[in-house]
Amino acid sequence: MNAGEQARAVGDAVLYEGYLLYPYRASAPKNRVRWQWGVLVPPSYASAEIGEHSSARVECLAEPADHPILHVKLRFLQARTRLDTEWDEAVEHEVDFELPLSPLPVETPFQVPGDGQRTQELSGVLTARADPLDGPFGGARLRLDLHNTTSWPADGVREHALRHALLAAHLVLSVDTGHFLSMLDPPEWAKPAVEACRQERLWPVLIGDTARSTVVLASPIILYDDPAIAPESPGDLFDGTEIDEILTLRTMTLTEEEKREARATDPRAAAIVDRVDAMPPELLERLHGAVRSLRPVQPSVTVAGVRVAEGSRVRLRPNLRGADAQDMFLAGLVATVRTVLTDVDGVTYVAVTLDDDPGADLQHTHGRYRYFSPDEIEPLEGAE
Repeated sequence: MNAGEQARAVGDAVLYEGYLLYPYRASAPKNRVRWQWGVLVPPSYASAEIGEHSSARVECLAEPADHPILHVKLRFLQARTRLDTEWDEAVEHEVDFELPLSPLPVETPFQVPGDGQRTQELSGVLTARADPLDGPFGGARLRLDLHNTTSWPADGVREHALRHALLAAHLVLSVDTGHFLSMLDPPEWAKPAVEACRQERLWPVLIGDTARSTVVLASPIILYDDPAIAPESPGDLFDGTEIDEILTLRTMTLTEEEKREARATDPRAAAIVDRVDAMPPELLERLHGAVRSLRPVQPSVTVAGVRVAEGSRVRLRPNLRGADAQDMFLAGLVATVRTVLTDVDGVTYVAVTLDDDPGADLQHTHGRYRYFSPDEIEPLEGAE
């Protein structure tokens, strides 16, 4: 997957985050207040006192080459009413801009037509500018402002205002020459410039790298650099407050009447229910998760002068202070080392299976281990 495809995949998750929450029925209280992320309402409804805004800003750093062109893709949802229910569904929109990187602001208006009944006309302006950074290293600070300029005589009802809003609005920035710098971990010379940047309801993260990249996602949800969709995830669930496995299992418990109501609420809800109903056991097993923060670091680790590696037998001496409370039941048990790992901070762990566990071989096949630090194990080879 290239950076553009990755930006779209993560952007899709942002686009529909919170769109429809479990139990996926319009009658559920949690689905009566909608559209939480990236909502840019018309100016007539905007008010900082109620937390509704009509504009967003993102600033980031770039090291552009000669005569760079900034490519901007604006993505958002438009609310569309349904004739058979009060539930509003979503229509996806994308607007593309090609802007020269200039210290002078470049304003580009855009419009989205409406049919006057189910959808309403939307209008907005994207403004971009690039200011050279002080100092000998070059580079520029990019600033993009997104405004909803839709004219609407506000009636004070949020549900009505949302039909004139840009929903889940976010930007994908890319350059053909040059690259963007990380705002989370910039080079030392760029840190003062990063601290001077201002973000308002959009947050820039690199796509495809964690240091520098030609693609940035400006998201209404704060993310880390190089975000990605877990390969185990079989499809959209829209509810980021839960994990896929829990949501899938909960959806399986819905009654047939609840499933019928969910299917009638929205086509996307129907797709979730249908997918869960047809999910094979092996796919459900994948949802149990995977450990990505650990990776093989070395074939062995030395404990009390003894080399401990795959196949070594050890006695567990867990540190019960600050550890999992269940570890107290493992104290003194004999285990077999399956691998030695390190996390992202460089801390070493020993992955083991219990020798008296009849499911140890099955757990090893699925890569499910118990993890201990080297000071929590006692090598049996040395003791013997």
